[in-house]
This record gives sequence, structure tokens and C-alpha cells, in this order.
Amino acid sequence: MNYIIGLLSAVFLVLAIMIVNKSMALSKGLQRNEEEDGYSPVDGANKNNALGMLLFLVLGSIGAAWSFKVSQPDFLPEAASEHGLKTDEMFWTSMAVITFAFFVTNALLFYFAFRYQWKKDRVATFYPVNHKLEIIWTIVPAIVMAVLVFTGWRTWSEITSQAPSNAVVVELTGKQFNWLVRYPGNDDNKLGEYDWRLIDDNNQWGMKFDDENSFDDFTSTSEIHIPKGVPVLLRIRARDVLHSVYLSYQRVKMDAVPGMPTKFWFKATKTTEEMRAELQKPDFNYKLNCTEVCGRGHFGMALTLVVDEPEDYKKWCLEQKPFLTTNPDYLAKVPEKLKAKASKYIVAPEASSDSTTASIGGTSTIVTIK
Repeated sequence: MNYIIGLLSAVFLVLAIMIVNKSMALSKGLQRNEEEDGYSPVDGANKNNALGMLLFLVLGSIGAAWSFKVSQPDFLPEAASEHGLKTDEMFWTSMAVITFAFFVTNALLFYFAFRYQWKKDRVATFYPVNHKLEIIWTIVPAIVMAVLVFTGWRTWSEITSQAPSNAVVVELTGKQFNWLVRYPGNDDNKLGEYDWRLIDDNNQWGMKFDDENSFDDFTSTSEIHIPKGVPVLLRIRARDVLHSVYLSYQRVKMDAVPGMPTKFWFKATKTTEEMRAELQKPDFNYKLNCTEVCGRGHFGMALTLVVDEPEDYKKWCLEQKPFLTTNPDYLAKVPEKLKAKASKYIVAPEASSDSTTASIGGTSTIVTIK
């Protein structure tokens, strides 16, 4: 590859020198008196250059169309969220307008170079000022740009608006080099507060157990579940350095900034199973990736996203155990006045094998057999 780059550099250098020499020769010729010595500053290459302009226009257009078609499989996949469809539509509308303007202006540019090539008897006509033309080429692009900007602003305002009150809340925390997920539990649908000073080997989220909303929160580090067709609010934060949440199919992209919580809400339109059937890939999974280089392990910051039907999502949530249930030692961090509420999430130890349960007066009692 280095040899090819070096060879191309040498070729371009030689061409540049030739063009400079040619320009200098033409410049000197223009300074001479053509009527006295019959010298023409334009040689026979003039017509060839004009034809080359048309050839470049045709070949360039064909090449651009070919490049677009070949690269199409590598474009972003079909959007699987409501706002993703809107942003994609806005993107392709903008690209269509830009492409149209590009081909029109360049086609005229290259055609004029051919059509009005130098001829000895041709006299150029100059327009030092034309207010009508200036108004046209100023007003028309201004109107087109205003429409594009307005539609983009409206779409962006919808995406960044306040999440609906019925949104499912999921907290995402980025750290070197994985994602931490926390859900607001099945009882109150409210996330508990957190404090980075409370982070330890088990409580990686820094959950505060003096907040009763934390008692039913459950967590995950392996995958994230969300329901289809229901608003989902991602509350995003970072523990150490800058990270970035990216869901390509859902068109979700938001930085995770230390000390500055961010958010993004969206509504998924296709479950994982539906996308597998559409792509005919039974092993397909949505992925949540980090798109901000955050260190040597950045490439490994991927998390499986599972989009469920609403009923399946509720069933999955009910199967999850609160963090306090799987880590009963943290009951000691709960204030005395709240321990009664927290205790219901602590699983009572099972009776030992040398015990049996008997019914006495309608009450179940554990009886130890000696």
C-alpha cells in the first residue's frame, strides 16, 4: 500500500509541474502582441480540454451512481423506532436536495466549459451587475435552506422533548469497560437515588438505601430489556470517563458524561424476534455499543438489547429479583425507620433439614426435631 501511495504521489507531482509550466507558457503568450507576430496563446489542446470536461462529467456521474449502489448495503439498517423513521426521512430528503443542486450546477459548469470554449472570432459578453439574477440565486437557496432547517428543528424538538408520563425508565451507566443497567422495580416504577461515594464491588450503581424507592430496584450487567411500542426513557450517566450510548437500529445516540446526567427517549417498533424473521437471521441481536473511545477496552463495551412484546416485558420484569433481595447484607445500610419496608425484599432463610412444619391451632410453626 505504501508503494502505491508513493507512486501516485510521484505521478501527481509530475502532473502538477506540467500544469504549472503550461500555465506559465500561456501567461507569457498573453503578454505578447498576437496581431504582430501571429502567435496564439491557445494551442490545439483547447478543444481536447473542452471535450475532456464533458467526458469527466459523464464518467464522474456514472462513478458516483455506481459508488452509491455498491455502498448501499453498508448504510445504516432500517430504522426500528418511530423517531428513527423520521430522522431517516429527513436525512434522505436533505441528501436529495443537495444531490440535485450538485448535479445541476456541475452539469452547467462542465457544459459551459465545452460550449463556450475559446474561439478566435468569439467575443465574450460581460455582466458587471444583474440584480434580478442575484435576487434569484439568493432567495431560492435561502427558501430551500429555511425549509430544511425548520423540518430538522421540528424533528429534533420532538426527539428531545419531555418523555411521556407512561415511559418505561431505564438507567444506563457507562464505566470502563462495560454498561450497568438499573430498572425502577415492579412496585413503584421509581428509580432510587444514587451517590457515587457509595459505589463498591457489589453496589456498582451507588444505590442509596436511605431512599425507599431503591428497595425494589433490580439491575443487570449482561443485557437490557425494553418493550415494543411503549415510550422508553434512558437515563444516562458515566462513572469515570466519557462514553456514548449508541443503538444503531433504534437511531439512539447520546453521550454519557461524568457528572452530567443525560437522557434520550424513544419508542421501539420491532421486537428482536420480528427483526430476526425480517433479516432471516435466527441468531440476530440488537446491540448497544459505546461510540466514544474510552480506553483500551473500548471495543468490548457492547450490551445485548432485547426488545420484547409488552406482555413478555412485564413477565420478564416480574422474574427479576431486587438488588436488595440478592444482596441482603445491604439491609444494614437501611435506616431503622425504613427497615420494616425493606425487610419484605429480604428472603427469609429456609428451614434446616432437621426441622419440620406442624400446624398448631391453624398456625404453621417450625418445630425442631432433636
